[in-house]
Amino acid sequence: MPHAQDPRVEQLLRELHATLGWRKRPEDVAHLVQDLFAAQGADLDAATRTALAKATETSLRTLWHGYTSMREEFAAPCGAQRQLARAAELFPAVPDLPAEAGDDPDRIEAVIRLAGEEIHRAYGQNDFGMDRLDRAERAEAGLGGVSKRRYNKRFRLLVRMEAKLARLLAEQRRREVVLTGKGALAHRMPYELFAADPGTAAFVAYMTARARMRSRFTFDVQRRPYDEVAAALFERLRAAPGSTGWYAIAHVHPVAEVLGHLDDRSLGRLLVHWNGVLREVAGVLEEAWNRCPLERGTMIVRRGNDSSTWNQAAQAWTTARNHWFALLTELGEDGILDRYCPGKVPRLMAADVAYGHLRRGRGLHPDTFVWSELPLPWEVLRGEAECPRSLVEAVCARHRVDPVATGWTAARPAAQAVAFGATPELVHGVAVRDPLMASALRSAGVFSGRGKRAAAEEWS
Repeated sequence: MPHAQDPRVEQLLRELHATLGWRKRPEDVAHLVQDLFAAQGADLDAATRTALAKATETSLRTLWHGYTSMREEFAAPCGAQRQLARAAELFPAVPDLPAEAGDDPDRIEAVIRLAGEEIHRAYGQNDFGMDRLDRAERAEAGLGGVSKRRYNKRFRLLVRMEAKLARLLAEQRRREVVLTGKGALAHRMPYELFAADPGTAAFVAYMTARARMRSRFTFDVQRRPYDEVAAALFERLRAAPGSTGWYAIAHVHPVAEVLGHLDDRSLGRLLVHWNGVLREVAGVLEEAWNRCPLERGTMIVRRGNDSSTWNQAAQAWTTARNHWFALLTELGEDGILDRYCPGKVPRLMAADVAYGHLRRGRGLHPDTFVWSELPLPWEVLRGEAECPRSLVEAVCARHRVDPVATGWTAARPAAQAVAFGATPELVHGVAVRDPLMASALRSAGVFSGRGKRAAAEEWS
């Protein structure tokens, strides 16, 4: 890499790459981008200088308080470090392991199996009444010197470790869904691919930060990721297409112009990946549906619905589906949609938001009616239900929805750049001007929809 000999550039690229796994404010990422270009001695055009200067006016390094009340990382699953340490105490064959082993399901399972051999317990034998060895069986297995109490303690630990492993896998799967929905494949991008071109790295990092902005409680459309800063950074890449990392950009910004720079092998690799993501997310949607079926005709939350899991998976489905459609189109394989055109998945909506739309004369979004008449996406992916493009077009026509412009039967057109807007401090989606006030309101439970503590009354 041409910039590898400059320690400052290398450091800034590392910092930018780290943001792909975080939830940094776009302003703060823009400040890192500004520093990167300065370290390079890059000759920026007026549009890029102006856009970055506008964005960095509200970065934490610029603001007097330098503080945000919102978390800058995605919640990470709680690992099995404590259980592994206890296993090392109770089982001589289990070595002391580094802390990172507690986040690795394969190493946790290996420890459970290894420890199980010491007490002649097979993996999966979790019934405390049926699977434990009695005194005679322990003696026959060579465990006669192990007291019943000590044997039971070891058995219970392994049962709990298997349960912990199952929870960890589920939490890691859910976190993967969240990261994919918010930032596509950014979190999976290796540093070498990301840092091969600094201009590409700047665009990818900023677009990812914009895509991960939290949703606001509003009756209008949410802010679009592609803003004037992203557009200025993209224009710089257009000016030097030979050095731009188009494959890296395709991980987060799959517009036709970007995909047109890739060969069929790269496009096919991305298509296979997104096909796998669709199937994985469809499984999460199905599990949430089976726990408590939704009101398909309105998509308004009812008691018992797991709205958090559903909405996270719906966002991941939308992201994966948009990439999948764009790649099919670029490969000239969109004829597949004539036979196999899985529909969009809307998010669940709170009843008060639905009522607000109704009061404003808008009613339910037309996509809700289309979704309610199409086969469920997981049934389509498994081949249990047919959903050709003709069916989607017919349902869209019945509800006066343009299937192409709205992305039901074709890749969405490239978005137009929107004006940059400072990131607001949000408390459960409600904008609050001061971050210290936001912290107090969040601690008091205001806007959470749950019972407030007495302290909340002081702020109301």
